[in-house]
Amino acid sequence: MEVTCLLLLALLPFHCRGQGVYAPAQAQIVHAGQACVVKEDNISERVYTIREGDTLVLQCLVTGHPRPQVRWTKTAGSASDKFQETSVFNETLRIERIARTQGGRYYCKAENGVGVPAIKSIRVDVQYLDEPVLTVHQTVSDVRGNFYQEKTVFLRCTVSSNPPARFIWKRGSDTLSHSQDNGVDIYEPLYTQGETKVLKLKNLRPQDYASYSCQVSVRNVCGIPDKAVSFRLTNTTAPPALKLSVNETLVVNPGENVTVQCLLTGGDPLPQLQWSHGPGPLPLGALAQGGTLSIPSVQARDSGYYNCTATNNVGNPAKKTVNLLVRSMKNATFQITPDVIKESENIQLGQDLKLSCHVDAVPQEKVTYQWFKNGKPARMSKRLLVTRNDPELPAVTSSLELIDLHFSDYGTYLCVASFPGAPVPDLSVEVNISSETVPPTISVPKGRAVVTVREGSPAELQCEVRGKPRPPVLWSRVDKEAALLPSGLPLEETPDGKLRLERVSRDMSGTYRCQTARYNGFNVRPREAQVQLNVQFPPEVEPGSQDVRQALGRPVLLRCSLLRGSPQRIASAVWRFKGQLLPPPPAVPVAAEAPDHSELRLDAVTRESSGSYECSVSNDVGSAACLFQVSAKAYSPEFYFDTPNPTRSHKLSKNYSYVLQWTQREPDAVDPVLNYRLSVRQLNQHNALVKAIPVRRVEKGQLLEYILTDLRVPHSYEVRLTPYTTFGAGDMASRIIHYTEHNTCHFEDEKICGYTQDLTDNFDWTRQNALTQNPKRSPNTGPPTDISGTPEGYYMFIETSRPRELGDRARLVSPLYNASAKFYCVSFFYHMYGKHIGSLNLLVRSRNKGALDTHAWSLSGNKGNVWQQAHVPINPSGPFQIIFEGVRGSGYLGDIAIDDVTLKKGECPRKQMDPNKVVVMPGSGAPRQPLPQLWGPVATFLLALQR
Repeated sequence: MEVTCLLLLALLPFHCRGQGVYAPAQAQIVHAGQACVVKEDNISERVYTIREGDTLVLQCLVTGHPRPQVRWTKTAGSASDKFQETSVFNETLRIERIARTQGGRYYCKAENGVGVPAIKSIRVDVQYLDEPVLTVHQTVSDVRGNFYQEKTVFLRCTVSSNPPARFIWKRGSDTLSHSQDNGVDIYEPLYTQGETKVLKLKNLRPQDYASYSCQVSVRNVCGIPDKAVSFRLTNTTAPPALKLSVNETLVVNPGENVTVQCLLTGGDPLPQLQWSHGPGPLPLGALAQGGTLSIPSVQARDSGYYNCTATNNVGNPAKKTVNLLVRSMKNATFQITPDVIKESENIQLGQDLKLSCHVDAVPQEKVTYQWFKNGKPARMSKRLLVTRNDPELPAVTSSLELIDLHFSDYGTYLCVASFPGAPVPDLSVEVNISSETVPPTISVPKGRAVVTVREGSPAELQCEVRGKPRPPVLWSRVDKEAALLPSGLPLEETPDGKLRLERVSRDMSGTYRCQTARYNGFNVRPREAQVQLNVQFPPEVEPGSQDVRQALGRPVLLRCSLLRGSPQRIASAVWRFKGQLLPPPPAVPVAAEAPDHSELRLDAVTRESSGSYECSVSNDVGSAACLFQVSAKAYSPEFYFDTPNPTRSHKLSKNYSYVLQWTQREPDAVDPVLNYRLSVRQLNQHNALVKAIPVRRVEKGQLLEYILTDLRVPHSYEVRLTPYTTFGAGDMASRIIHYTEHNTCHFEDEKICGYTQDLTDNFDWTRQNALTQNPKRSPNTGPPTDISGTPEGYYMFIETSRPRELGDRARLVSPLYNASAKFYCVSFFYHMYGKHIGSLNLLVRSRNKGALDTHAWSLSGNKGNVWQQAHVPINPSGPFQIIFEGVRGSGYLGDIAIDDVTLKKGECPRKQMDPNKVVVMPGSGAPRQPLPQLWGPVATFLLALQR
C-alpha cells in the first residue's frame, strides 16, 4: 500500500482574452544599496552618490512582454557613448567596494525582441577624500639698497577628493583668514594638479614661527570625516641638501662590491632618504640603509642610474644621481664597404675598400681597437688608414681603409676590442679579404617558395645565402602593415637563414621576407627573397546548433554552410540521424564550383523522423559539425509578468488566489496546441498537483489566463506549464509565484509595490530594515524596526542628515489606480520620532485632466518612538496616485518613516484608532498582540494505490 498526500489546488475555469499583448520593453533604474543621496542634476539626469568602498546596488525594473532581458553596461562619462565590452546580464547590478575609477554613467538596456530596446541611464558619483599633503616653500630676496631681507614662506596644502574639498588653515588653535591678519594671504594657485590651497606668510614675523594645520573637508558627504595635516615652522626650517661620496659617473669592473653614500648636508625637519634605480627596481641583493647603498658583486645588468632622494616637505626634494657603469663588451660585428665613390658592390683591385669593426660596450667611449693583418699589427701608411669614429656608422666604431687596393693587401684582418687595464675579456672579429670575397646572393630553395602546414604544427621557412663572408638573414612580414613576427618582433635574425615557427596559427599565414644583414657581411644594398606560408585549418560551419520546428507532415530543409577554412571547400559531408549514418545527399554537379554547403531534405516531419541530425563537414584538414534538433514540439509558453494585481487574498480562509497569464510562443510554427499540462508545487515540498487545461485555437499574442486558488498564505509556489499538440509534449516553462497582498504594501519587495521616487523633489525615500540601517545613525530618531517588530521587516524613511536642509522634500509616488469607486480609504502606519521632525503629508494626484496634486492629510512634529496608524478618506474623480511627502525639519534629528500602506474601496472606519493605542516596539517589556496565523484550512485528499 502506498499513500500519497497531494495538495488539492482548486483551479478555476480556464479562459483566454485579449489579443496582441506583446509589448516593447520599458525600464526604470532604482537604487537599493548604500546610497548617500540620489538627486537630479541640472540636466534632469539622475545622479547616485556613493562613498568609495561602499557597495553599489542598482536595479533595472522592467515591463514588457515577452519578459525583457537586461544588460548593464557603463561608460566613463558624457564624452563617450560606447558601451564597454564587459557587461552584466541581470536585473540587479552589484559592485562590492566600489572604487573612484568605477564612477560614471551606467546603462540598463532591456530588450525582448518587440520594438526597440529600452535604455535608461544613471550617473554614479563616487565620493572620497584622501589624506592631505602639506609642503613648505620659501623665497628670499635681498634688497641691498635698503639693507634688509624679506623672507616669504608658502605653506601648500594639496588633496584629492570628490566633491571638491573645503580648506581651513589654523595657527595653533586659531583659524587664519585675510581679514584678521595682514601678514597672511590664502589663495588657490593656478596650474596645479588636484585641489590646492596656499597659506602665504608675508615678511616673516616672530609670531609666524608656530604650528600650522591644514584641515580639509567635504562637508561630511556620505559620512566622510574631515582630515588634517600639521607642520611646525621654526627659524631653522630648511629644505634638504645632499652630497655624494663618489663622482656622478662611477665606472667599475664586474664582480666588484659597490658602496655609494648619500650624505645630508641640510634640512629641518630631518629629511627622509630613499634610493631608487632606473630603469626597474634595485638589483637583487642590493641593500639601501639610510643614505648608504651597497651592491655586492656587481654585474653588467646592474648598470644604470641610481637616484638618492631626500624629502622633508620643505621646498623641493633634493636629488643626487649616480650613473653606474659596469664595464662589459658584447656583440662584435664587422662590415665590408667597397668603394663608395664609384658605387661599387664588389671588391676590385685599384679601388678603395673599408673594413669596419664595432662592439657594444659600457662605457662605449673607453673601448680601444687594434687591427692585425695575417697575425701581425697593421702598420699605418698612405694607403692604410685607421679611423676611430665614422659618421656613417655607430658611435665608437673603428674603420680600416685600404686606398687603391693591391694584390698584396689580400689577407686575413683581425679586429681586437679591449678595455686597457680592466679585467674584461677582449672581443675580436676576423675578416678575410681575397679574390674569393664576394657580395652575397639570396634565394629560396627549390620547392620551398610556398610552405603549407596544418594549424598547430611546426613550420620552417628557409632562404639560402651564398657569398663570402656569408651574412646572417633578417626575417620580416610583408603582406600585413606593421605586422610582427610570431616572436613579437618586427625583425628576427637567423644565422643559418631558417625561420623556425612552433605551433603555427591561421593568422601566421602570409608572405615573409628574408634579406641579408649589413653586419658580418658586405655593406651593400640588401638582397631579398620571399616565402609564402599557408596554414591549413579545419572548417568553421554554421549553424553550430539549430532548433528546427515544423508541423507534422511538412517538409524540412537542413543546410550546413562552410564559413571559413583552409582549404576553403568541402571535401566530404556526412549526415547522421541519432548517431546513425544516413545515405549521402545528391552529389553536386561536376561542373559546379567546389561546394560551400551541404543540404539534407526531409519530405515530412514525423514522430519517427524527429530527433537530432548532425552534418559533419571535412576539408581534408579536419572537420566540424552542424547540429539540428528537428521536432514538431510546441515552443514553450511565455509567462506574462505585467499582470496588474495578480494576487487575491481571502481573509476568512487565509488562502489566496493567483491570476496566471501567458502567451504561446510561435503557435503557428507547429501543430495547434490542444491543451496545457499545469503542475503546481509548493516550494520546499515534493508533491505537486498536475492538471490538464484544454484550449481552443491559440493565436499569436493571445493572452491566456488561469486562476489558481486555495494557495496557502504566505507560501510561494513553482508553476510549470507544458503545451501539448498532436505530436505530444512541447517545451515546458516554469516560474515562481509569491504571495503579495494586493491592497497592502509592506515594502518587503525590492520593487516597493510599484511605488517610484518623484523626479521633481529634493531627495528620495529610502527602503531599509533593522539589518541594513546605518549602525552609526543619529540617536533618538527613526524606528528600530518596521511595524512587525522583526529585524527582517522593511519600511520606508527619509534621512534628514546633511546635506539635507530645512524644507527639503522627498516624495514617494504610488502606481496609477483606476477610480472604480466613489470613495477610497488610505490607511498607513507612520513613525515620527525626533526633536527636529518636520511634516508628513499625503497628497492625491488626479490624472483626469492633467496632473493636479491636492493635500489630503498632514501631520507635523515629534510623535514619540512609536508606530501609529492613520486612515485618510479620499474621493478621486478619475485615475489617481497617492503621494507620501516627507518634509525636512530644522535639524538632522527628523527622520520620518511609513509602513503597511493599504488602499481600500469605501469609506474609512468611523472609529479612528486611539492615538494612545499604539503598536508597542519590541524589547519594551509591554505585551504584544499575537501575530495572525499565516495559514488557513487546506483541502487535501488521500490517494491509495495497491500494487
